[in-house]
Amino acid sequence: MTTADTTGTSTTADTTAENSTRGYYVTQGKAFDRDMNYIDDRITRDGRDGWPVEAGRYRLIAARACPWANRTLISRRLLGLEDVLSVGMPGPTHDMRSWTFDLDEGGVDPVLGYERLQQAYFARFPYYPRGITVPAVVDVPSKAVVTNDFQRITLDFATEWTEFHREGAPDLYPEAQREEIDALNKWMLHRVNNGVYKVGFAGSQEDYEREFALLWEALDELEERLGTSRYLMGPSITEADVRLFPTLIRFDPVYHGHFKANRQTLASMPNLWNYTKDLFQTPGFGDTVDFVQIKRHYYYVHEDINPTQVVPLGPDLSPLMEAHDRDRFETDTWGPGGAAPEAPLAAEVVDPAHTPLHVTGR
Repeated sequence: MTTADTTGTSTTADTTAENSTRGYYVTQGKAFDRDMNYIDDRITRDGRDGWPVEAGRYRLIAARACPWANRTLISRRLLGLEDVLSVGMPGPTHDMRSWTFDLDEGGVDPVLGYERLQQAYFARFPYYPRGITVPAVVDVPSKAVVTNDFQRITLDFATEWTEFHREGAPDLYPEAQREEIDALNKWMLHRVNNGVYKVGFAGSQEDYEREFALLWEALDELEERLGTSRYLMGPSITEADVRLFPTLIRFDPVYHGHFKANRQTLASMPNLWNYTKDLFQTPGFGDTVDFVQIKRHYYYVHEDINPTQVVPLGPDLSPLMEAHDRDRFETDTWGPGGAAPEAPLAAEVVDPAHTPLHVTGR
């Protein structure tokens, strides 16, 4: 294995990372299998992994296009961590090597001084063998990646960063419900969040039909569940809602057509659709969503699924701003003593042209 330098120049050392980073590929005759091995270091109050919680020390790298990164942007907003945890946002597309900071002036992250997220990974692991993924948390002093464990990052935001939570922040991971939340999150990961990818990247008709059936069985269960309470766990939002929303908000614009998950649109399922509208209109959720970046990412990067790289103009997303019916249920959105977050930081406001009333030209 040859070496790879830390400037972002690719050599054979990061061939695996290149293939993973470019986007998932359809393998003829094989089912989709996501690599779930991530850097599992944690940033904690006691710093037991060598990474203590500190204001200003870390930078969250989270592309708006990515659903796994989207959940970290939502959690950071809801908990009010903006002033203690800065954010870098790569653009919606990337090459085989890495996500790039092409939205920043000069194509360089203003805090890390990197053109590519790959450089933060190589600063710690010169031979890092897996995908250069978002979300990732980077240690600013060393400019080296700390973790990319998307399953753990938001849980630690909720439980380890409490010293810096805003006044009125919701308890997204209430102790009394953790066991049930964990079970639901695990089920949703395999059947819904990753389920859409299993459908979209199925390498055979048999694999596609099996995963299609499992995905819609799960969505039907969620439709039924959301017929009894406003949110997944009851009257208040929790980590479970933070994890489901990024998949649902991408469903009709991307997964329905691009991934062939097309039994029906989400908009035709009353509980799921009104739940999605409800969360989209809730501060901290919809204000993290950039539909132009989302569609650009999926339809442009996945060349094996969409070789022309043509990005569709539809669907019409303006109904997301229409009234929903979720207030028919018992509601305590922010929990006892909680309150909605303030407006996003000026530098983090989504381009109005990328929001539902404008993205389809209306």
